[in-house]
Amino acid sequence: MSSPLAGSPSQDVAPGAEASGRAAMSVVRGLVVRFALVAGFVAMLLYFTWQTPLFLTRGNLITIAQASAVLLVVAVPMTVLVIMGLVDLSIGSILAITAVSVGLLINGGTHWTLAALVGIALGAAIGAFNGALVCYLRLSPIVVTLGMLQLLRGATMYLTERPPSSFGEGMALLGRGIWMSLPVPVWIALAVFALGAFYLYVSVPGRHTYAIGTNAQAAFLSGVRTQAMPTIAYAVTGAATGLGGVLVAARLDSAPPATVGQGFELQVLTAVLLGGVAFTGGRGTMAGALLGVVFLGVLQNGLVLLDVSSYGQQLSTGIALVAAAALDEIGLRQGRVRAIVQRPR
Repeated sequence: MSSPLAGSPSQDVAPGAEASGRAAMSVVRGLVVRFALVAGFVAMLLYFTWQTPLFLTRGNLITIAQASAVLLVVAVPMTVLVIMGLVDLSIGSILAITAVSVGLLINGGTHWTLAALVGIALGAAIGAFNGALVCYLRLSPIVVTLGMLQLLRGATMYLTERPPSSFGEGMALLGRGIWMSLPVPVWIALAVFALGAFYLYVSVPGRHTYAIGTNAQAAFLSGVRTQAMPTIAYAVTGAATGLGGVLVAARLDSAPPATVGQGFELQVLTAVLLGGVAFTGGRGTMAGALLGVVFLGVLQNGLVLLDVSSYGQQLSTGIALVAAAALDEIGLRQGRVRAIVQRPR
């Protein structure tokens, strides 16, 4: 008669101990996700500073900022898109076709400001088309945008085999000009980041963005426009990529159709995931995306200073992407554990 009563306390304690263990692991995983990128970034800064005296010079820091500007311009709307649980893998080719189109228009006599606006509008139109296919026809975002990646690259090559170049003083000022001690593209990127942060942190659509990524069906039942908002997000991502194409053409004073924008989609996605944005949607911040962009910019610049080959640079970017995926999975498991621990009993 006594054995069941003696066994019951141990049975009562076990679930509590299990819950405490899960809670502790959840905290540990949360700290790993939150501080791993910061710790890695600090370690990388120290290593490059130790390896080369050129790294922390003012000129090199400005070079990093200028090289990262286009990446940040596109990473901001991509962050919103990924938080919604979507992705656009065609941005490398969107950047290419807009850069080449702007270059051809300028070489054909169009004023550079009008050509730039046409490039941005072209990017927005392609993004809206992607969004319509994904959100209204319910096609896979990965399949659709991968197809557009190839289609647009072929269209870019069809437009011209010779890269347009020599875009004039206006484009030179846009791509390489200095204002208040910083390159003009850096100011543009900071303005885009400020708009993105305001949208995500302050505006009502920003809260709807998280709702769509967390549970689209529940968001729809709450009155959120779960088709229109993602389509607009695709259009804005395309427009930002078009702006990026204009900036790239302006900085290079050329737009080679075969190489411009190659691998750009992976760079943007790596930066966004490194910043803690969940690929499955519902989680992420603009500040994290900014840190991911800066991390990649510093990594690539440091490797160039150390005279690492292009293959080594690609290897490092690939490792960063795998690390980002690992952090994303840790964060996802953390959320599952927290949900189990906090579930009413």
